[in-house]
Amino acid sequence: MRRALAAAFLSVALSVSCGVAPDVETPAMPPELKAKREADLAAAEATLAANPDDPDALIWVGRRLGYLGRFNDAIAAFTRGIEQHPTDARFLRHRGHRYITQRQFARAIADLTRAVPVMLAQPDAIEPDGQPNARNLPTGTLYFNVYYHLALAHYLARDFAAAAATWAECQKVSRSPDKLVATSYWHYLTLRRLGRDAEARALLTPIRSDLEVIENHSYHRLLLAFAAGNANEAMLEGTTDNDPATLGNGVATFLWLSGEQARAQALWRRVVDTTPRAAFGHIAAETELAASK
Repeated sequence: MRRALAAAFLSVALSVSCGVAPDVETPAMPPELKAKREADLAAAEATLAANPDDPDALIWVGRRLGYLGRFNDAIAAFTRGIEQHPTDARFLRHRGHRYITQRQFARAIADLTRAVPVMLAQPDAIEPDGQPNARNLPTGTLYFNVYYHLALAHYLARDFAAAAATWAECQKVSRSPDKLVATSYWHYLTLRRLGRDAEARALLTPIRSDLEVIENHSYHRLLLAFAAGNANEAMLEGTTDNDPATLGNGVATFLWLSGEQARAQALWRRVVDTTPRAAFGHIAAETELAASK
């Protein structure tokens, strides 16, 4: 089964353009947070200098660059990792993520498609968090992150059929409540886009209000609202950080699918005008506005 799946992903043909896009602008960080992230990057660079062949050291340099909004530098670090460690799927996974941030969806799909057979050649493993959640408990794995970001890249490129197939694979490795709600959210919207409403509704069955969600509370809230049929703009009141992007895009997409096109477009514009540009909800809102013109 795994060999067949790997072969299927390898058969995907993609055209990838050349050139480097400017870094996506990110909101100004509080000085103390910026200082901490710069110190973390300096420490990661010192570790890499002392251990130039250590893939973990290079991954952390790339991740720390991304947390500072230096996305092209992060991509360059992960590119170096791909060249030095071709059997380590993590570099393709992380570069694919940053290509999504940079709105280079074809490149993201190419990297993450390549990552699938590489990752399937090794056991799944927990990925440490660079920005820990409230309980300091990592919830993601390599398999989850490759499938999740690949499915998301297809969704953002508006290839909903490819996205649905990949979300189905991601669903199989979404073993924690946090990963279940994240995958089910995007999978639900994808199936609704394809008119597969009964399958979409079935995804809501295991989403209970008492799920022990640690970090993906907005996805959880949205799924419960989808099930109740009452996702609306009031859900955005009092939200912070990436929540307005997540909630705004989720509510807007629900409204669009419910025939409320004007309300949906107004909310997508609000997301694009007011939320962090690196947030997945913001990126999705951009693609929705472009497609609905």
